Amino acid sequence: MATVRQLLAPEEAAFAASGFPQFVKANGTAFPVTGLAFDAAATESAYFKRKLLSYGSGSLTLSVAWYADTASSGVVRWSAAVACITPNTDSQDVETKAFAAATDTDDTHLATTGQRLHTHDIVVANVDSAAADDYAWIRLQRLAAHANDTLAGDAIVVGVELSYSDT
Repeated sequence: MATVRQLLAPEEAAFAASGFPQFVKANGTAFPVTGLAFDAAATESAYFKRKLLSYGSGSLTLSVAWYADTASSGVVRWSAAVACITPNTDSQDVETKAFAAATDTDDTHLATTGQRLHTHDIVVANVDSAAADDYAWIRLQRLAAHANDTLAGDAIVVGVELSYSDT
């Protein structure tokens, strides 16, 4: 049994017509840092598309790498959902396919440093009948209006790692 890992870079995100995070680039002292700035005041969504190469079974894990733009404490409420289509088998219209039920989780800022890099795993158990070589659309959201989300300012996602079992 092996774990398949795929990187979802901020530069690869797609967005709906409204309610999306801003793509940002900070020129750090040694290198530029790119990311998706999820707002603290409204729910925003980013979408990624991946082929589930060698998918075996079980849940999908999204490991979200993020940092707070200005805050040094608080909680971020993340949400992830998937929609899977098996080419040449599923008769679902790709433009009207719905997401499976979302998984919502909280991550607490570890304090002391405002722009400290954090990782948070979202284990998505509702994988929409995923099968090997399916096309999967993945929605990542910050649920800023949720009572648990107390992080002031933007939560900037610098990358997401998708992982799953090949057996």
